[in-house]
Amino acid sequence: MTPKIVFLDSATIAPSISVRRPSFAHEWQSFEKTAPEQVVERLQGATIAVSNKVVITADMLAQLPALKLIAVAATGYNIIDLAACKAQGVAACNIRGYATNTVPEHTFAMILALRRNLVEYRQQVIDGEWVRSEQFCFFNRPILDLAGSNLGIIGAGILGQSVGRIAQAFGMNVMYLNQHIRQAPDHGEVVSLEQFRDEVDVLTLHCPLTDETKNIIDADFLSGMKNTALVINTGRGGLVNEQALADAIRSGSIAGAGIDVTEQEPAPLDSPIMQIADLPQVLLTPHVAWASEGAMQTLADQLIDNIEAFERGEPRNLLG
Repeated sequence: MTPKIVFLDSATIAPSISVRRPSFAHEWQSFEKTAPEQVVERLQGATIAVSNKVVITADMLAQLPALKLIAVAATGYNIIDLAACKAQGVAACNIRGYATNTVPEHTFAMILALRRNLVEYRQQVIDGEWVRSEQFCFFNRPILDLAGSNLGIIGAGILGQSVGRIAQAFGMNVMYLNQHIRQAPDHGEVVSLEQFRDEVDVLTLHCPLTDETKNIIDADFLSGMKNTALVINTGRGGLVNEQALADAIRSGSIAGAGIDVTEQEPAPLDSPIMQIADLPQVLLTPHVAWASEGAMQTLADQLIDNIEAFERGEPRNLLG
């Protein structure tokens, strides 16, 4: 039987990126986006499902007897029920190591912009504040160096350690939280929760979203941080309690935040995070830290590599 491959949300990859077709004989069907109620219908008869953000539940899997592989077109795999996949004999794989440049670069773009208050200074120049000051330089917001400050990283995988190495090049002290670490990082210091929370000047998240890490940054954690500290999240939205973060920023409990991921995407206009999006100490970007042209092409190539490897009986990047 000719394998049928269905891509449920191809619009998650930019039109400028070339997604080659697998080298083996197959039927290919692609949808730009798929609503939850459309998943089962569109995957009927499919042997391979491709999804970036479309959720595939245990109930859906039970209605898809032909399915053999779910190829996640991303690193995060919380969209699929791995236990149900295992019970039904469906393999699952993901993309790995493709964002080692783009995510750390986006992370530091946010850190630099916020530590130096670039957003507010730019707006004040546009608004004429510099001209009205009649000074060759104009400073009414703090500008803080990275050198000598403490970067706290949650997650010591490829991305977390890439961020850590860039931080060291800036002269920052790198600290990893001793929770959620599978292997020791090759640099920096691994510290307890108390030391981590108390000492970090910039906190950045690079761990998976699991039951253990959901809302790992909550009101209690934020209340114990320095009031000059920043929170950067390019990982997953559910890692940070959005209401607690909004409250901490409004109250001045922390200095600001750079957020690329939200609990619901797109973020509703009435969500806590959108209610603070226009504050100068907040940078909110639409889940694009991963999306440099080079990274997306690597992702697209690896996606097809994973499918071809599975078809020839040499599965790779398996989950669970």
